[in-house]
Amino acid sequence: MKQLSFAVIGAGNGGQAIAGHLALKGYKVNLYNRTYQKLLPIIEKGGIELEGEVEGFGKLNVITDDMEKAIKDVDIVLVVVPASAHYKIAEDMLPYLRDGQIIVLNPGRTGGALEFHNVTRKREDLDVVIAETDTFIYACRSSMGRAKIYKIKEVVSVAAIPKEKTEIVVETLNTAFSQFIPAQNVLETSLNNFGAVFHPTPTLLNAARIETTKGNFEYYREGISPSVAKILEKIDNERMMVAKALGVNTISAKRWLKESYNAEGENLYEAIQNTKAYVGLLAPQTLDCRYIFEDVPMSLVPMSSIGKEIGIKTPTIDAVIHLASVMHGKDYWKVGRTAEKLGIQGMTVEEIIELVEGKRKEVTIA
Repeated sequence: MKQLSFAVIGAGNGGQAIAGHLALKGYKVNLYNRTYQKLLPIIEKGGIELEGEVEGFGKLNVITDDMEKAIKDVDIVLVVVPASAHYKIAEDMLPYLRDGQIIVLNPGRTGGALEFHNVTRKREDLDVVIAETDTFIYACRSSMGRAKIYKIKEVVSVAAIPKEKTEIVVETLNTAFSQFIPAQNVLETSLNNFGAVFHPTPTLLNAARIETTKGNFEYYREGISPSVAKILEKIDNERMMVAKALGVNTISAKRWLKESYNAEGENLYEAIQNTKAYVGLLAPQTLDCRYIFEDVPMSLVPMSSIGKEIGIKTPTIDAVIHLASVMHGKDYWKVGRTAEKLGIQGMTVEEIIELVEGKRKEVTIA
């Protein structure tokens, strides 16, 4: 079998880490970023310097702000950008995609694969596979062509649209990473979205601390107190109620910490405190961060909106969305991924399941 080639879309924390790691493993890797200035240190080095759990230098094949050059003739396209950019990336990528390519959103957050799939359907001649993961494979930080991988997760679930393509996606990704396992469908990867649990609420509840210290504290171990963890547990329960109504296999955030990081505790707070991968991870330096502008509209809003469609109430999630909207002066209900934008408004549970499993063809996006 020929050696796989990859394009990594996005040169942020995750993009630099996974591009460097793949290159270090010997794969041909192209790295794309919309802002050319951010690529200059990487171009100067010719690749990514890795430290932490993975050490070495990953030499990249192409480093570019030209989407066509980045994805031309590659086998797998790994999209590693904030979920708020997924729609625009899909549109930018659409003219240059070719049959047989696999596009994986890392992660999709909630509804990412559905949204991306709806865009690619504009080209009726195109036969590509759209997939998403439930989380990103690393806990990492990157800057100026240097990436530190604090921890590689032990398990990452992935699913494709249609469902029958999931197996081939997993088999292909496993040639590079053994951590990827098949999920039930993209509802499972979308609703097993733990960024929705761990990101917006601690950021909002530590707003004063972030603004006065510029995030100079450990986000998870100091920013999540026993009281904050109780709110996270409520959000987690509402997420699981929506998932259960859709027949989706889901796990609690506490169990996810055990499976991903081998961290245990009597409750969610203790499990977070016992997660070694979180040691040293600082809070955002500003409230204008993806923990709010990505995770609220692209994770919490679709969970709430899907819940409303199928009769599940999400009062704690709704409260966080409201607080974030007030704090940012932006109506995240309007800009977020609603059931209407995902093409599932008015659908029954059965019809939503048919859609993600590839049995329903009429997909539209507002």
